[in-house]
This record gives sequence, structure tokens and C-alpha cells, in this order.
Amino acid sequence: MKTRIIWKGNVSFLAESDSGHSVLMDGAPEAGGQNAGPRPMEMLLMGLGGCTAFDVVMILKKGRHDIQDCVVEIEAQRASEDPKVFTDIHLHFIVTGKNMNSQHVERAIDLSAEKYCSASIMLKSTAKITHDFELINVSS
Repeated sequence: MKTRIIWKGNVSFLAESDSGHSVLMDGAPEAGGQNAGPRPMEMLLMGLGGCTAFDVVMILKKGRHDIQDCVVEIEAQRASEDPKVFTDIHLHFIVTGKNMNSQHVERAIDLSAEKYCSASIMLKSTAKITHDFELINVSS
């Protein structure tokens, strides 16, 4: 896997992925940015959320559960001094489906956190990562 980061001026950078996608990252105005894109550390949290949501959806689908939606809300705290690593990360999953069982959702989240989500497993070396979930069962 490769990526390329291109400086676009001030504190703005274009990240190009090996798969042909790109995203603009920018700094806050007080740091010289124009707020034209997410901050690099926000991208890390977005990557974590995407990685674990992917796992949870795939695990539930493979188990033939009728999952219809999965949202992950993430809150994180960073160290006050450099390097300002994440120290605490909380993931709140909102899973919607038909006739779903909370034990299956909890198992899928645990498997992602402990075995499959490489982003989560890397970040837990510096951050305490917690999670919870709510299950919304729909009838039709």
C-alpha cells in the first residue's frame, strides 16, 4: 500500500491513495489553514471509524443478520503535550436491522476491536479505546 502527500500551500496537503482517490487535508485558520478539509488527526479517527464499521457490517452480513444501517460516532481526547497522541477514544455504534439480537451485534463489535480492525489495534497502543452500541430493530 502506498500514498502520496502533496503540499498545496500554507498548511494544506492533498493525499493521494494507491487506489486512485484523493482527499484534501488542511489546518485550522489559527495555524495558517483555510479550513478547506479535515485535519490529519481527524483523518485518523475517520479511518478508525471506517475500518471498524466495515468489519461490523461484514461480520453481521456473513452471519446472515438483516443489518440495514451502521453508524459509528467517535469522541477522542488527545495528550496536551507533543506528540499529541490520542489518549482516549470512545466509539458509539448505532446498528439498525430486522430481528437482530444484541448479543450478535456485541460479538461483531468485539471481533472488530480485538481481531480484525487494524486501525483500532494500532491505536490501542497509545489510547484507551472503549465502545458501546445501541440496536434499533425495525419491523419492516
